[in-house]
Amino acid sequence: MKPIKPYAYIRFLKYLDNLDQINPGKKINVIEEQLLNKITLAASEGEGLLVGDLISLTKLGSQATLHGRIKNLVAMGYVKLNEDKTDGRKKFVTPTAKALKQYEHISACLEKAMRNS
Repeated sequence: MKPIKPYAYIRFLKYLDNLDQINPGKKINVIEEQLLNKITLAASEGEGLLVGDLISLTKLGSQATLHGRIKNLVAMGYVKLNEDKTDGRKKFVTPTAKALKQYEHISACLEKAMRNS
């Protein structure tokens, strides 16, 4: 089979694959990745995101599935839960330094792929 032209996005995927091989361990799944993206995007915009806000994203899965995925992200150290000061039943979800470092690595891969265009 003839190789296809290495477009920037394909190079980006290759760099991400190499990044995964450098950092072995438990990988986050697609749902966890989407949740982490939403959490980090909200944090980058200075918005507070509650666990309940994430669990209501039924297009990503059932409430039980999403709750389990949030627990996995906490256990892997990608997010932390902070109690609401006015209502202890509510928990805000924020990305950790580990998550932000992962986005930094992904950004570096994207920049490298774009430079090599």
